[in-house]
Amino acid sequence: MPVVFNKNIDNHTILSVWKIEESEELLLAGLQLKQHELDYLASLNNGKRMLHWLSTRLLLRTMLNTADYIDCRMDEHGKPYLVNSPLKISLSHSYDYAAVMIGQEDVGVDIEQVKTKIHRIQQKFLSPPELALPNVKDNTQGLYACWCAKEAVYKWYGKKGLEFKRDIHIQEFELSNEGYMQVLVDLPEGTKSLNVNYFNTIEGYMLGYVAG
Repeated sequence: MPVVFNKNIDNHTILSVWKIEESEELLLAGLQLKQHELDYLASLNNGKRMLHWLSTRLLLRTMLNTADYIDCRMDEHGKPYLVNSPLKISLSHSYDYAAVMIGQEDVGVDIEQVKTKIHRIQQKFLSPPELALPNVKDNTQGLYACWCAKEAVYKWYGKKGLEFKRDIHIQEFELSNEGYMQVLVDLPEGTKSLNVNYFNTIEGYMLGYVAG
């Protein structure tokens, strides 16, 4: 299983990215699945959706370094969690890559293949002040850094009702191949400031992540 990126964010948080090169059969062979999981897989069309589901679970198993069954489920908001474990997880995938983040506090990760089509939707997920930031409007890399950051924050929060444009506010940042940005999030309990990291060191992809 080719892990192409692995980073210890801190002593209790790890992020890994894996290039998906295996077949469905090979991925299945590395997992222990219960009937409810097999039923879910049977509902998927063969192809990328199944490969993405299998690859994130196998990467999760690899990172946890266990041969035991891993009970990974989705809560009522669609956020993945580990049954009978205090660890927090976040899963993401895009085309040929899968990403998993594990920590003791809430985490969020998003990976996206960089495509110019994001220009068509920039005004749907960015506010006018955000579009006015240097290196954001009409800048493909800047737009994806913002998208992945907001998606990571959305997954970090993990509850319905949070909106990219209305509730997640990116502050001015310096765009580079690898960096971070301050993001203000309007939550029901008040505004929270987060440092969100991003990088595009995997050619053709952007990844954003947050922990805390």
